[in-house]
Amino acid sequence: MDLAADLHRYLQDSRNSLLASLDGLSEYDVRRPITPTATNLLGLVKHLAGVEFGYLGDSVGRPTPVPLPWVEDASIWDSADMWATAGQTHEELITLYRRAWQHSDESIAQLPLDAPASVSWWPEERRRTTFGSLLVRVVAETAQHAGHADIIRETIDGRPGADHDVAGDADWWTHHLARVQEAADQHAQPGS
Repeated sequence: MDLAADLHRYLQDSRNSLLASLDGLSEYDVRRPITPTATNLLGLVKHLAGVEFGYLGDSVGRPTPVPLPWVEDASIWDSADMWATAGQTHEELITLYRRAWQHSDESIAQLPLDAPASVSWWPEERRRTTFGSLLVRVVAETAQHAGHADIIRETIDGRPGADHDVAGDADWWTHHLARVQEAADQHAQPGS
């Protein structure tokens, strides 16, 4: 079994899932904050583009081929990578993310998992690592954010994640929601 190929497959599945969460939504809906911490779909895309360029590019000696203004001006540390400015279109950020995929995929094809890596923004005592460790990190982070995107999309328009129909049809989900609510109601505080 080729571990790198397996990790790459999981990464691509999560990438595809994340972008599928944007399908058919308006420019407003892909960028509006849905949670109290301003999580939004296009911000997740922008963030993950930077994650891939940073960990699977810069940190393994393959510099990012395109400028990332939020990295260059250090506004990334003020969460500038987690939302789209008014001037950034979703087409532009999706193209950037796909460019990050291409760059990362080249790293996966060229580098062994035990290739040395160094993450410049980590504390000095932890900077040295391997490409394989960073690939696992990116797979995990992409999967986590793809899950966030599923929930955000469901909050926006009720469209569930891709595996929704595997569990059951509309009647099954209605019954499931009722039984979960009933169990929660057993623990409701009086007056709440």
